[in-house]
Amino acid sequence: MISRFERVSNYVIVIALTVGVLFPVAWFVLTSLSPNTSGALDFSNIAWSNFTAAWHDGNLAHSMYASLVITVSAVLGQTVLAILSGYAFGILGVVGERFLFPVILLGMMVSTEVIVIPLYYEFQSIGLTNSWLGLVIIQLGMGVPFGTYWMRATFRALPRSVMDSAAVDGAGVWSVLWRILVPMARPAVLTLVLLSFMWTWNDFFLSLIFLGDPDKQTATVALGAFQGRHVLQVNLMAAGSLIVSLPVVALYLFFQREFISGVMAGAVKE
Repeated sequence: MISRFERVSNYVIVIALTVGVLFPVAWFVLTSLSPNTSGALDFSNIAWSNFTAAWHDGNLAHSMYASLVITVSAVLGQTVLAILSGYAFGILGVVGERFLFPVILLGMMVSTEVIVIPLYYEFQSIGLTNSWLGLVIIQLGMGVPFGTYWMRATFRALPRSVMDSAAVDGAGVWSVLWRILVPMARPAVLTLVLLSFMWTWNDFFLSLIFLGDPDKQTATVALGAFQGRHVLQVNLMAAGSLIVSLPVVALYLFFQREFISGVMAGAVKE
């Protein structure tokens, strides 16, 4: 049992952290609604038109569609491959696992800046630059190592007796995976989906390098170009940034309970 002083101290720390996190976010939102181009807050005139101007001037409709196609394709592929590889390494066992699994984990440790130049020329030689497909393939390669590690740890933390009981009842390998393990690991799977979506949607560097055609640019690259043209209009830059960040925020708010559950499970198991 904690003392009154400890309880008060905990509340003070939590409130201070909450204010520290929410204050810049609130300032950012209020700046996007300000009619003042310098970014100074003006509560007397709320300028909702900033969002309309940013949406049209930044061509965000087309670029956000591009981001959506690339992100959804990459996240779906990453999640399926992560589940399959995590099941193979965590439950079924793979020949040469002690060698193959560390090799896969190397994908998390190699910096993108180190491989981007040879990767660009390799993709250029096979016609996958300036292509959404090429960027999806790269995002798959960048995301699968973490997904494999995440799902392997998740599956290994589940009770083995459940799988043994299913096998006794006649369930096959695929039935055990899709009908028992995946539903049991739903918080971890949703956490993986949310993290992959956030990392892919927010990617700027790879999109800038591999999508030079303005008609194929993603939302983050289009936002960078928009901010370059409106560097003196802070309110428009804030409005454009808020629009681009909305999908990730909305997804987090929708799945926040599963996300927290998945992160906590990953923190205490294996």
